[in-house]
Formats: sequence, C-alpha cells, structure tokens
Amino acid sequence: MVRTRRIQRGLRPVGVSFANLRCGWTSKVEPGKGQSPRQPAWPRATLALDLKALGTMGQATSEARTLTPFAIDLDRSPFTVIWEVTRACDLRCVHCRADAQSRRDPRELSTEEGRRLLEDVRKLESPVFIFTGGDPLRRPDLFELVDYAVELGLNVAITPSGTPLLTPAVVQRFRACGVRRMGLSLDGPDAKYHDAFRQQPGSFGWSVTALKAARECGLPTQINTTVTRGNRRKLAEMSTLVGDLGAVTWSLFFLVRVGRAQDTEQLTAEEFEEVFAFLYELSRRVPYQVRTTAAPHYRRYVLQRQTEERRRQAVGVARLLGTIPQDMPAAMPRALHGVTDGRGLVFISHIGEVLPSGFLPLVAGNVRQASLGDIYRSAPLFRALRDVSRWHGKCRDCEFVRVCGGSRARAYARYGDPLAEEPLCAYLPRSTRRSSPSASFNLR
Repeated sequence: MVRTRRIQRGLRPVGVSFANLRCGWTSKVEPGKGQSPRQPAWPRATLALDLKALGTMGQATSEARTLTPFAIDLDRSPFTVIWEVTRACDLRCVHCRADAQSRRDPRELSTEEGRRLLEDVRKLESPVFIFTGGDPLRRPDLFELVDYAVELGLNVAITPSGTPLLTPAVVQRFRACGVRRMGLSLDGPDAKYHDAFRQQPGSFGWSVTALKAARECGLPTQINTTVTRGNRRKLAEMSTLVGDLGAVTWSLFFLVRVGRAQDTEQLTAEEFEEVFAFLYELSRRVPYQVRTTAAPHYRRYVLQRQTEERRRQAVGVARLLGTIPQDMPAAMPRALHGVTDGRGLVFISHIGEVLPSGFLPLVAGNVRQASLGDIYRSAPLFRALRDVSRWHGKCRDCEFVRVCGGSRARAYARYGDPLAEEPLCAYLPRSTRRSSPSASFNLR
C-alpha cells in the first residue's frame, strides 16, 4: 500500500490521515499497471527541440539550430523530472520550500538507489531532468550521478546554491560532464537584497562569479528569481542584470506558501497581472527567454494579449510555448501545453518520495517501493491532477485550462485541496459557473 500524505516542515515527513484533510484515502500503485479506465482528456504536448543543443535527443542537421517538433503524452510520461538529491544547504533562504537543513539526512537515496532512479527516468524518455536540493553540491557522489545521467542520455540541468562550494572549477566540471544548463538564484539586483533574502552574506557575489564562469566556459545558465512583495519593484533592474550576465533564460518563481514561505510576501491577483504585463513587454525585446514557475496563468495572459493584437506568431508566444527563435542559444525543450504540478511535472524528494511538484507537499508513492513511471501514471493523486472534470471552481470551466490549469500547489496551500481553483488569478472565465473552492476532494 502506498499512502498519500502531506509533508510537514523539517526533515521528518510525517504521515497525516486524509481524514484531517476531508478526503481520507489510501492508494495502491501496482507495478506494471496502466492508467485507470477513466482517461483524462489532456492533449499530447507538441514540443520543439534544438537538436544541436540537445544532441542526445537526435542528430543535428547541417543547418545550426534546426527545430523539430515531436509529441509526448503527458498522461504517460512527465515532461520534467526533478530530483532533490539532498536537503542539506548552507543557505537559510526565507522562502525555502524544502526548509533546508545544515546536515544531510541519513535517509537520502543511496548512490545505487539514485542510479536505479536515473534508469527509471530514462525509460520515461522525459525531455528535461534536473538535479536540485538543498544544495546538490553537498552530496559527495554528485558528479558520479551526473556522469551516469549523461551516460544514459538524459538532458541534465542542475540548480546548485550560491555558496563557496560553487567555484569556477566546479562550474567548468559541470560543463565537461555534459550538463546542459545550470540554474542559479538571484532575487535582487544587488548583494544587499539578495544576501538578506538568502540570509547568507556573500551569496550574491558567489552566484555572480559562478554565472560569469559559466559564460566563459560555454555552459548555458538560467537565473531564477522568486517574486515577492519585497522585490517586485526591482524586477526591471533584475532584467538588466540577467542580460548582463549572459543568461539564456530568466525564470520567475511566484511564491507558494510552503516550507518557510509566508503569506505576507505573496502578491495579490492584481499584482500578478501587473508583473505579467511587465514580463510580456520584456519578452519582446530581450535576447533571453522569459518564463514563469508556479504561475501558469501567465500563459493565459500572453494568449489574451496576442489575441488582442491579432498576431498569433508574435515573439512572446513563440518563446513561451516552445517555438524558440533560431538565434536563441542552447534551447532546452519546452512544452506547448501547460506543464504544472503532476501534469507533465514530477518531483522526487531526497528520501525517494514522489510528489506532483516541490511546492505541492502531497506524497503519492516512493521509488523505493514502486517505479517512478507506475506512480506517475497510476497514483490517484496524479490521475486527479490530470483530470479537469474532477476539479472545483473556475479553473475547471476556464477556456484557457489546456494551456494553464492554474497552480495546483497554490490551490492546496490556500484551500487544502489541490483540485480547487487557482486563488490568485484575476481572470473570470466566460462560463461563470462556480463551485466552492473548499469542496472536499476524494481521489478514490
């Protein structure tokens, strides 16, 4: 039996009866079993790949930067797999979803268990695989695992922390190992704000040094920024810094109240729209890609703007939905349809627990007991997250549900129900049918 449960703060996940969450259920994931007869109605996601940048996925043509579309069934395989290899980290970030600790957890997946997990990921043929933490560099066997992932043909990205462990030599080693992209967090345009947010003097400088080292050795980088009330007025300055550091992607994480994050730092629905407007205009003039995390309704915003302008092939939609311009460097795969918690995205914790995302602390299984593919395809939680008919509230009835779907993690953080509506979306669907967002969810 695999009991779905909520992860509590700290290192020790504590099982919570779903009776306390008004749902009370346990689920069994049987290896080898397929989907339930009730098939979610999600379309296959059309993707665009830069085959030169992603040589493990196919042969590059004679013309540099050729894009080839292909399909992936998000009911069968996740688009993105994220493995939290450890929760150990030397930062004390005020928003940390993992509530990271100074010491490694002895229950972490072993090297051999990690290798088996990577083999499982390879079978799923997921286009993107990410090593994250905590700080991945706190694992002594990190490079052994990275080498094996690359050997298996995975498109590997990594998100280390900005600490003294992240030296230029380490960055160069990432590049030599075959890492496709390195993601680093910068939450403000200067050390004063960033170091206070990360609660570690020097973090800004270490991160900038690593980003410059990556540019020098040819390792593509993504800069991650958590958007809060404290820095939303600094985003214009941040956008300039992202360009100056040569990042290929700027990913903006919209706060979800999980781990150490607090509601007081959360934007309002109207402020989300203001930031969306800024990002949309920015995406049309900068050389890097602009994307969001935990804000899938940015896709809705972009499509609305493009509809108004009667220019469906405008650059904003192209960069958002996967058709990367030919001069975009080192493009990673992008999904055409919305990838969000449990629908194209899966997260494995440091102790092997499988969750819809790092921001949605509901455990659907453990890779020590069942394969990642079986859990993703068959766990009732994952099936429900992909079945719109089982949702409550305006997201279910929204005409943009196929490209957005709302943040299931934020719905859970607000209502205790991952099937409820996105609480911080200002848009009202054409169909005004509404149901209570606090309705209980039963995933039998």
